[in-house]
Amino acid sequence: MPHATMDFAAARALMVDGQVRPNKVNDPRIIAAMRSLPRERFVPAAQASLAYSDEDVKLGGGRVLLEPMVIGRLVQIAAVREGERVLVVASGPGYGAALLAACGADVTAVEQDPALLAMARAVLPQVAPGVKLMEGAVAEGWKAGAPYDVILVEGAVPEIPEALAGQLRGDGSRLLAVLKPAGRMGQAVLCTRAGGGRMNPAPVFDCATPVLPMLQREPGFVF
Repeated sequence: MPHATMDFAAARALMVDGQVRPNKVNDPRIIAAMRSLPRERFVPAAQASLAYSDEDVKLGGGRVLLEPMVIGRLVQIAAVREGERVLVVASGPGYGAALLAACGADVTAVEQDPALLAMARAVLPQVAPGVKLMEGAVAEGWKAGAPYDVILVEGAVPEIPEALAGQLRGDGSRLLAVLKPAGRMGQAVLCTRAGGGRMNPAPVFDCATPVLPMLQREPGFVF
């Protein structure tokens, strides 16, 4: 449907009722936020008509806006409480950060792609002004704001970046990501920190989220 004639409010309602709620997302805070956040503003203008489809939306440079069901479930599994400190890694244009802020979290978002940072700087001050947007290498998280109660990685990773474990607060803190080792299906995981800072990932659902390009392993030689 052309951007100029699309009813985005109706599209949000259809997204929630047809994609999000049927996929086990029932937290009223998330449902309310997804009904109101203008998802079409978190994608390039040419992609606005795809913002509410049940698939990832390409943002350029190998990055995507996670499909509604996936980001909704990840935020619900995070189970944030009012005032908890949350870090969103590879936050892209900021939709996931805005969802978490709507749930009452104190959100810091870190991104390194200049084009995505520009998108986030354009939309977040208007729809989620409390989100603190930082520019930095996503694999390093944002140590200056640590410790965090929750860390959400917005994209698939072949393994959890080591730097992130040390930025969690401790008991009761959690990390959400999509874990996708080479040649395997992606799985959303809920990680808790064990002794020595090691992360224990527990699978929660399968998904086809693409690996974040800056964390993609370089292929090795095959003999």
